[in-house]
Amino acid sequence: MAENIYTQQWKNSANIYEVNIRQYTKEGTFNAFAKHLSRLKEMGVKILWLMPVTPISKEKRQGTSGSYYACSDYVSINPEFGDLNDFKNLLQQAHNLDMKLIIDWVANHTGYDHPWAKEHADWYEQDSNGNFIEKHGWIDVIDLNYSNTELRAAMIDCMKFWITECDIDGFRCDMAHLVPLDFWTDAKQQCETIKPLFWLAECEVPEYHKVFDITYAWKWMHATEKFVKNYASLQDIKDVLKLYQDYPQDALKLLFTSNHDENTWNGTEYEKYGDAAKAFAVFTFVWACVPLIYSGQELPNLKRLKFFDKDEIEWNNQQPALENFYKKLLWLKATNAALHETGNINVLPTELNDYVFAFLRCTANSKVLVVLNLSNRDKLQFKLTHPLLQDTFTHLFSDLTYKLGAVQSFELQAWEYIVLYC
Repeated sequence: MAENIYTQQWKNSANIYEVNIRQYTKEGTFNAFAKHLSRLKEMGVKILWLMPVTPISKEKRQGTSGSYYACSDYVSINPEFGDLNDFKNLLQQAHNLDMKLIIDWVANHTGYDHPWAKEHADWYEQDSNGNFIEKHGWIDVIDLNYSNTELRAAMIDCMKFWITECDIDGFRCDMAHLVPLDFWTDAKQQCETIKPLFWLAECEVPEYHKVFDITYAWKWMHATEKFVKNYASLQDIKDVLKLYQDYPQDALKLLFTSNHDENTWNGTEYEKYGDAAKAFAVFTFVWACVPLIYSGQELPNLKRLKFFDKDEIEWNNQQPALENFYKKLLWLKATNAALHETGNINVLPTELNDYVFAFLRCTANSKVLVVLNLSNRDKLQFKLTHPLLQDTFTHLFSDLTYKLGAVQSFELQAWEYIVLYC
């Protein structure tokens, strides 16, 4: 078995870029997206997460193209995107650029016209009349029955197909908490007899870290949105972060200000956060977490992308305006050892604790100081005090150097963010 490169330090320095193939280019294909790989590599992306690449069910399809998450065959390619060779070529190009590629895995349900629905009806949840059911309100899918051992074995075989046939690097598991943890345990054990993999779960159940490297931080995202809309306080955000620190040792959370669900159903990060969008984006890179960038956030993308129909991201053949913003954050996350530790966050109190969030992360030879004005108030003046502030720092976004003292004064404008490192 190959050596597992996904060490805790590797995970702590990792980042994920979510790829919406359908909307990424005019063509909406693997080959068209591949033209962006060099740009994303230059930006600093480490892990590409592709939304489901499998065919989409036609029965009860929503919209023109349907939902990625209504699978009609676990071991085929959605012809909308290309064919299996196109996918393999994309993966090989990513590997040649030293990027990893993980695929979205939808294990809780299938579309109505998946072959299993006809061939193995007992693999599905059914009501008392023998009708397929779906428990969560999605109209185009039906739930699988994980009390059936044959279903479990078949699902793991399908996962193995993508590892052996295509050499993928891991899975982002959709609604992972709706699938029993013991299934994921079996799946990981069997799949990793082929190669070490990277495991991301869309869930917030601490126990799932027995299997998964990273789980979602929905609570953080919801708390920050409520905060901006004056439904929550800064302390409420800190309480969520404290909750995450009580997760199992070495557990990591995925922090994000947008993703495919949020963008489509709840609005772009600018609809949700307004002028606070960039400040919270900064936070996702400098806390003890793994940051996520969704397709087009580097533009920035200011529209909600349709979920069931073609709705191309508008790149306009120009360098994305926020590409350098994300490039600097990705570089710092990858290279500064202070961001690769856990348990090294020193929250720095101020006389403005309702508005200012400041913290210092340190190792023996590295430091990152983060100061955020999480308010619409200009000219906030305050002091930070900590003996390890006494050093010479470089400003991440201006490249200017500053010599700080153990007691240091600051003035920040509305929603301003400062990231200093040494």
